[in-house]
Amino acid sequence: MTDYEKVVSWWQEKGITTDAELAEVLNGHSIAFAYHSGKIENDNITYHDTREIFEHDGVTSYTGDLRTLFEIRNEKDAYELFLIAFREKWPFDEVLIKKMQKRLTRNTYDIRRWQLGERPGEYKHHDYVTGKEEIGAPPEDVQEEMAELLTELKEVSDKDAFIAAAYFHAKFENIHPFADGNGRTGRLAMNYFLVMHNHPPVTIHEEDRKFYYDALEAWDIRQELRPLLDFLREQTEKTWKKQICRKAGYRDGTGGRRIIR
Repeated sequence: MTDYEKVVSWWQEKGITTDAELAEVLNGHSIAFAYHSGKIENDNITYHDTREIFEHDGVTSYTGDLRTLFEIRNEKDAYELFLIAFREKWPFDEVLIKKMQKRLTRNTYDIRRWQLGERPGEYKHHDYVTGKEEIGAPPEDVQEEMAELLTELKEVSDKDAFIAAAYFHAKFENIHPFADGNGRTGRLAMNYFLVMHNHPPVTIHEEDRKFYYDALEAWDIRQELRPLLDFLREQTEKTWKKQICRKAGYRDGTGGRRIIR
């Protein structure tokens, strides 16, 4: 059994059905996810500030810019929405994704975007692209492409959830449906899809962002999903390696070998 398979087995043995059970198993991981997801987009985000906001709803001796502080606070709000959605079993649809994006970008749209009519929780009204290939659907095509993508995912079984989640993330980032916050929204939405299909969520670690971008680029250029699947499998192992090592009885937290490159 691979380390990835051990993680999935460990998660599924827990039989998580309530938001309280989910919050308990995510204890600590919610902060790590918020920190890494935020820092991928904003290098000014620190783990210390993220932990302070999650645990105490504020920071002391903060000297950074207000946008960074809002982004961290928004991650906490989005996590609370994540738990509510899980408790009430919200469908994985455009309504949920727009709500996630709105929580993640509230009070952070710059003046230029605001003057152009862009608003958190709405699909983009103008062209915004990303990456070396400058990918992103034209604004007039976003609604149709998102509806088509989400329709494809409606009948996915738990067994196929991991592949479907990777496919969603690759396609979502390729569509680039919002004026801002696409990466953070895509990662949070992917994790919601995973936990709703009895699969452990994954933290994409900011120190591995080059491999992450390379994997997304493989889809953008050649529609190859394998690099992203391999990357997400490794990140899943990295996210939950302490739990697996503890279950296996290792004391050093590594299992006697490196889990991630």
